[in-house]
Amino acid sequence: MALRLFNTLTRKVDAFTPLWDKEGVVTLYTCGPTVYNYLHIGNYRTYVFEDVLKRALKLHGFKVRHVMNITDVGHLTSQADEGDDKMTVAAKREGKTAWDVAKFYTATFLDDIKSLRIDFTAPADAKREVRREAADILSYATGHIPEQTAMVDALAAKGFTYETADGIYFDTAKFPGYYKLVGEAHIAGLQEGARVSMGEKRNPTDFALWKFSPAGEARQMEWDYRGRKGFPGWHIECSAMAKTYLGDTFDIHCGGVDHIPIHHTNEIAQAECSSGKDFVRFWLHGEFLLVKAGKMSKSDGTFITLADLKDKGFDPLDYRMYCYGAHYRKQLDFSWEALESAKTARRRLRERALEDLKAAGPEPGDSGGFQERFRDAVGDDLNMPNAMAVVHESMSRLGTPEKRLSFLRAAEAVLALGLLDAPKAESLPADLQALFERYAAAKKAKDFKSSDALRSELAAKGIKVKDTPQGSTWSRA
Repeated sequence: MALRLFNTLTRKVDAFTPLWDKEGVVTLYTCGPTVYNYLHIGNYRTYVFEDVLKRALKLHGFKVRHVMNITDVGHLTSQADEGDDKMTVAAKREGKTAWDVAKFYTATFLDDIKSLRIDFTAPADAKREVRREAADILSYATGHIPEQTAMVDALAAKGFTYETADGIYFDTAKFPGYYKLVGEAHIAGLQEGARVSMGEKRNPTDFALWKFSPAGEARQMEWDYRGRKGFPGWHIECSAMAKTYLGDTFDIHCGGVDHIPIHHTNEIAQAECSSGKDFVRFWLHGEFLLVKAGKMSKSDGTFITLADLKDKGFDPLDYRMYCYGAHYRKQLDFSWEALESAKTARRRLRERALEDLKAAGPEPGDSGGFQERFRDAVGDDLNMPNAMAVVHESMSRLGTPEKRLSFLRAAEAVLALGLLDAPKAESLPADLQALFERYAAAKKAKDFKSSDALRSELAAKGIKVKDTPQGSTWSRA
């Protein structure tokens, strides 16, 4: 079955083929973080979905040229082109320079995606040109100011801009296709939501391409343009950097659903009006992770980071497993109980895989059609719940370790759950180690009354014991 993806632009599932079909290279742009704070696990649900997409493309035989941006300037605290730059706010909050803030949170983000096994390895010196080859490119907004101002100049030359006291704006009334991503059914809502303080804006949906620094104020991040100090608007960076590395038209652009009505809509406007060409062929968007039926928030204690998960004894890959419990286009409710269930399911799969690794012979086994079924599920608009159902079924239906491992090795190219990783050497605290040793001794002496009591005591402390012909072992429940 060919890879099929839901395209926000067409509002249906379409068969996918790349623009550079002869080379087999897919051009992909994913919206990266604004590096002013830690990301929460809702943000990382989007990165997991995008990673599954990238791995699915490779599973279906494609190579991927992947650009991800780092927003280290220009993202204002208000969607209405008002307020301070988020980097400036963070610098004041932490008593650092905006540059140091960006460096720190970029590093934490890269560590986080590594722990989630996000398939992204950025080269040290990506060439600033469109190339028909696979690559991972991490693109910083502050490192591409000339590309952004060049796009503003191109839009101005074609009559799509106007200047106000505080910046250069895009005139949305001059782009008939402005609402095509949101669809006609949502135009009224978008216009209503955009009714903010107009200032000198001509239309409620007009947006800043370039902001001028306030008079008498020296910003930490500002550049000379048109004889004045200023900084780019948030939206211009993605259009300019995508064009730089992927061309005027490319295959896939991803992000969260919250980007559809403003950020991605504005990206399309400025990119297509500057080039005169279609910008993106497939738009894919991931739905929200909800906590207490709402979006994550620091104010109500629902802002949860990967570090918070680790503090509670979860591996980031447990969270990746949890994300597979719902389709990426469906909202997913978070609870600690549900995460615990995902952790248990992942642990059981891993234990079975490690047992099979010990028992399997040298010859690979036939996966009995399960690889094809898994590939079809993943290719059906990244249907990971169905793909996981195939995985669980394979564990009971494939009758030999060799067959199960043959399937699981192939599936792990997409799952990335660490199911075949060698177990980490782990020790128990001294009190629990002593308790376990007492259990092992009682079991060996066939003192079943004592061993049963000690087993229960260990289980209450989160330690699961297993008895084999070679002796007793333990694992965390």
